Amino acid sequence: MVSGRLIVFEGGEASGKSTQASQLAQHVGATLTREPGGTSLGAQLRAVLLDRASYALDPRTEALLMAADRAQHVTEVVRPALAAGQNVVCDRFVGSSLAYQGYGRELDVDEVRSLSAFATGGLEPDLVILLDVAPAVASARIDGALDRIEMATPGFHRRVRAGYLTLAEADPERWVVIDGSKPTDEVTRAVAVVVDQRLGRLKP
Repeated sequence: MVSGRLIVFEGGEASGKSTQASQLAQHVGATLTREPGGTSLGAQLRAVLLDRASYALDPRTEALLMAADRAQHVTEVVRPALAAGQNVVCDRFVGSSLAYQGYGRELDVDEVRSLSAFATGGLEPDLVILLDVAPAVASARIDGALDRIEMATPGFHRRVRAGYLTLAEADPERWVVIDGSKPTDEVTRAVAVVVDQRLGRLKP
């Protein structure tokens, strides 16, 4: 039986997800994890998925690798933590596959959704926080060499953002959109308010 709460942060590149996920997990004493790369196997898959040398990776292959990472992650990390009564904060989850491989790579969104449901065994987050940042703003934030996903075309990143907003609009009971272009402290306060409103005050 799942007893902990699963809170997921979603968003495009350089949206501030990792920072906000870390701060929230520390604030409420939750298990912090991420996709891809939340397990030993996931770390290997993440290296392939982000490697610039894998630029020609077929979109279906990308979707399958993401699903493989997610299946192992849910089995090894997420479900055990939830079953033990721990809250879990995850940097990316199913929404990322729908936005990136579905809308971004233009695969069939329903097929990607079914693949993700298979990978998670039907596990869904209690709350999804989408940090929305325009691709132009995100691009200006990126410092250093781009990884394989970051170096995708501007059109790809626009489709990803539009996909995320479509997902949020379709499921307002689960998704909340926060302006990720605001100063970090302001975003952190907005996240705290949303979590309290949607899930109540989580125990640290």
